[in-house]
Amino acid sequence: MNPVLALARPDILELQPYQHATWDPSLERMHANEMPWRAQGDNTQAGLNRYPEPQPRALVERMAKLYGVPAANCLVGRGSDEAIDLLVRAFCRAGQDSVVITPPTFGFYKVAARIQGASVIEVPLLPGDFSLDLPAVVEAGRRAKIVFLCSPNNPTGNLLDEQAMLAACGELADRALVCVDEAYLEFAARTSLTQRLAEFPNLVVLRTLSKAYALAGARLGTLIASEDIVLLLKRIIPPYAIPASTVEQVLALTEAPQRAMAAARIRTLLDEREKARQRLAAMRCVVRLHRSDANFLLVQFQDARAALEAGKDAGLLVRDFSGAPGLPNCLRISIGTPEQNERLLAALERL
Repeated sequence: MNPVLALARPDILELQPYQHATWDPSLERMHANEMPWRAQGDNTQAGLNRYPEPQPRALVERMAKLYGVPAANCLVGRGSDEAIDLLVRAFCRAGQDSVVITPPTFGFYKVAARIQGASVIEVPLLPGDFSLDLPAVVEAGRRAKIVFLCSPNNPTGNLLDEQAMLAACGELADRALVCVDEAYLEFAARTSLTQRLAEFPNLVVLRTLSKAYALAGARLGTLIASEDIVLLLKRIIPPYAIPASTVEQVLALTEAPQRAMAAARIRTLLDEREKARQRLAAMRCVVRLHRSDANFLLVQFQDARAALEAGKDAGLLVRDFSGAPGLPNCLRISIGTPEQNERLLAALERL
């Protein structure tokens, strides 16, 4: 058994999971209190009148193949958000335990902890290059149950140092989980930390179809961890978490032709990101342009409000982070289509 399970809430370890209706597609279903007829207009393969399979086998196997890991190490859920929530609920006791975050970073880590009643220890990324403050992260991790790291980081866009993240896993081996959110990894020139799971039993990796695979609306994320952690989280995930329609759509839209298209679109997006970077760097209204390994750019303007309004005047919305600590006058600009990018850049150049 993975020794990291000793960090989990004792009541979760002892919890008797919800007993969902037996899944046996070879038999006709008269055991789950479902309507025996489909709704008019339901043209799904499985039928929306039937509950979906808990942790659908075909979907789990597809995600395992996509990310190059065994199926036993995968838990699928409604986006990475559900995986974050499950981790906090399984490992953090309300009013007693803590998580570590490294601001500026993805905001839902803090929200999930607060909802659970866990405290949040903030270890800011180092100013200038937004790199990881490893000694401070390790020190805080010794007082927490989960350390959340986002790489490439949102909203700054930079990759965190791989050796620093692995060092945190080693230093906190028996003290805390280290959860690395790789939502934007497909846009970066780096392999996933999933290849190091066997070395670090406390490592958890999050992947998503929302970004590179153009499936944000499908809400499908994958948590990748040791089999023992996956089995623990299966105790508390809702029994029918993934809608049948999502299962069918994701299986169809992650076939080989769609994966090839996604790869081509990523290449186009990276070219557009570089073009946008060069033009933004030449603008007098830009104070600083941060390095990005994601599908967006973090830009510090002389006047963020004026830049935001210029985008709106062009019919485009970008994200204002100027109120976040360490990000004065910063806007996060998602890379769009070539036409959208041109429209936004032209509007900013007129500033």
